[in-house]
Amino acid sequence: MTNPDERPSPSHAEGRASPWIAFRHRAFTVVWIATVVANVGTWMYNAASGWLMTSLNPDPLTVSLVQVAGSLPMFLFALPAGALADTVDKRRFLIGAEIVLTVVAAASAVLVWLDLITPSILLLFTFLLGAGAAFTAPAWQSVVPQLVPKQDLAAAVASNGVGVNISRAIGPALGGMVIGGLGIAAPFWINALSNFAVIGALLWWRPPASQGSGLPPERLSGALVIGFRHARHNPNLRATLIRAVAFFFFASAYWALLPLVARNQIAGGPELYGILLGAIGIGAVVGAFALPSMKAALGSDRLVAAGTLGTALSLVLLGIARHSAIGIAACLVAGVSWIAVLASLNVSVQMALPDWVRGRGLAMFVTAFFGAMTAGSALWGLLASALGLPATHYIAAAGALVGIAATWHWKLLSGAGVDLAPSMHWPAPALAIDADGDRGPVLVTVEYRIAPEKRDAFLVAVRDLGQQRRRDGAYAWNVYEDAAEKGRFLETFMVTSWLEHLRQHHRVTNADRVVQDAIREFGAAGEPKVTHFIAASFGSSNELS
Repeated sequence: MTNPDERPSPSHAEGRASPWIAFRHRAFTVVWIATVVANVGTWMYNAASGWLMTSLNPDPLTVSLVQVAGSLPMFLFALPAGALADTVDKRRFLIGAEIVLTVVAAASAVLVWLDLITPSILLLFTFLLGAGAAFTAPAWQSVVPQLVPKQDLAAAVASNGVGVNISRAIGPALGGMVIGGLGIAAPFWINALSNFAVIGALLWWRPPASQGSGLPPERLSGALVIGFRHARHNPNLRATLIRAVAFFFFASAYWALLPLVARNQIAGGPELYGILLGAIGIGAVVGAFALPSMKAALGSDRLVAAGTLGTALSLVLLGIARHSAIGIAACLVAGVSWIAVLASLNVSVQMALPDWVRGRGLAMFVTAFFGAMTAGSALWGLLASALGLPATHYIAAAGALVGIAATWHWKLLSGAGVDLAPSMHWPAPALAIDADGDRGPVLVTVEYRIAPEKRDAFLVAVRDLGQQRRRDGAYAWNVYEDAAEKGRFLETFMVTSWLEHLRQHHRVTNADRVVQDAIREFGAAGEPKVTHFIAASFGSSNELS
């Protein structure tokens, strides 16, 4: 048994990325199976709604709006959903949300069954189901670290990718067959019933007891502000978001236009559309099992670049496709490329986030993902109406290639090299006055005595410290040098309230501690002196006059 404080070597970490490893954990296995069942129903709905729209209104822009209606809610609602995921009981929240989703899905099935559906109603229900998915996506991603230990997180992410793409392979093809055999309403009913699988799994699962901070949960508005501040000062998270936008914006082209490629360009039926979507899923499953070896050979950054190149190739093939064989080949390439990029980005964002802000950080990833998909889908629909399907695919392929060069500077995290576990090394502040939790703002000062010959090195190192303070909730950070005493520096930062400052004590990570310990080494003598100032309460204006 290895020491928990020891980190695996990069090669060992990569070896553990096999998707099978996560299934050693029973809770992960049960939840994984349930989500695969539910996702099969979702993909049957997606295939059926896209195909139904080609019958209700075959205009390319209108058909692409099905993709827009499904992805726009992720862009609009994922951020508040992420804040909720960090401030409420995730399991109870997911159970309630999945019940609501089941009711909405059943209502859409009733309308299709009674032949009361119109393009506008179809888009409305697609939007509502997308909104439900938006509110649950950060919570679902946030519970993954509760299902497996940290060393198996990359394997769990890969396994989830396999699960999503197994459902993508099965769902659309099954949806096409069900439409042909049982009618267009059948996939809508199956989608509603499939949600009972995840509801049952969540009712069975009991998450591990949380250590907790003993502090009240954050308020939603404050949690959003802190989440944005963390993202702004987390360079690893920012890099992942930028790479995500550059990829998904152009990859959205084949998702938005595939129903029209199947129906108009190749002249097929719903079965062919289901087969094309299924080919994407099959390619993604194959890619997921090849992922460890591909990542070991290329690394995360080159793997994302290779996946983007594969996506560009698939877009070109879809542009020239006039026969089903070329379309299927294009979709297989697209599936392998999709999982290579998506899994790499997902691992990178998970590794960049400490637990206290994981829901919000993942929500920003979901927002970037679906914001790019939404904007891209609308653009490609407009271009297809004006220029035709082949030209639109070629333009998207060229844009994907430009995106590789434009974002190469932004590097991804690929392993567990950053220890984001709470360090809990800040001592509890000693108070001589009453400090109500909501009282603030709070000014924190840290006085350093720096050896003169280490001044320049200290000023370089302290910039990283400023990033840490802001990531953990501080604002108005600065460092001042005493003009009257050589080697005396004063670091200052502000926090909105005393309670928020106490939360900072629980947010400081082991990686942060390494930087803070290194800065202490610059000291000429003694530990830095920390002082807390809380904004005074002066009472009413009459008392001040």
